[in-house]
Amino acid sequence: MTEHPHAVDGQHYLPPMGVRWLLPLYDPLTRLAGMRRVHSGLVDRADIRPGHRVLEIGCGTGNLLLAVARRRPSTQLMGIDPDPAALRRARRKADRAGLPIRLDRAFAGELPMSDGSVDRVLSSFMLHHLDDEEKARAMGEARRVLRPGGELHLVDFAGTPPKRGLTGHLVHRGPRLDGNLADRVLAALRQAGLSEVAENGHGRSPFGRYTYYRGVR
Repeated sequence: MTEHPHAVDGQHYLPPMGVRWLLPLYDPLTRLAGMRRVHSGLVDRADIRPGHRVLEIGCGTGNLLLAVARRRPSTQLMGIDPDPAALRRARRKADRAGLPIRLDRAFAGELPMSDGSVDRVLSSFMLHHLDDEEKARAMGEARRVLRPGGELHLVDFAGTPPKRGLTGHLVHRGPRLDGNLADRVLAALRQAGLSEVAENGHGRSPFGRYTYYRGVR
């Protein structure tokens, strides 16, 4: 299947399933792939505490934010994503669960938050969609909105995931995704000015191997 970029204000993005009509399959497939376990690992590593303001960049249908809300109550949760259809699903899920999550349509390279206003920035399997220039902007914005001592925590592919079938389509294989991803992620975090940059965990799913990363403002 072919990837179909969409655009908001002249900026292109890929929907969570590559094409909008496949979006209803996203949540069932990610559940089957064990994303709840991956998200739980990210929440554990982020050390989110009561009162923290937490932002997810590329929140999609809201699964990670919902996991944070259930496991870490008394936090202020925000998510941004350029895809309006995914955001609508995230809002419906948050409303059904009675969880107050702020969701905005925006790009990771232009975050609608003020400087030093966030305690944690999270990202789950989003960064591989971006080319090197977009990665640099996104990580620079993450650093900007983090308060001093705040932390960025993300999880993404550690290498090239499967290339066939719905699994391969779901992760949007292409020129932006290659076996050097881990090196590129670490470099992007350092170039953004984050400190204590490190890999802090690894795992494997049907989508491929993945790595957790962290950086401190």
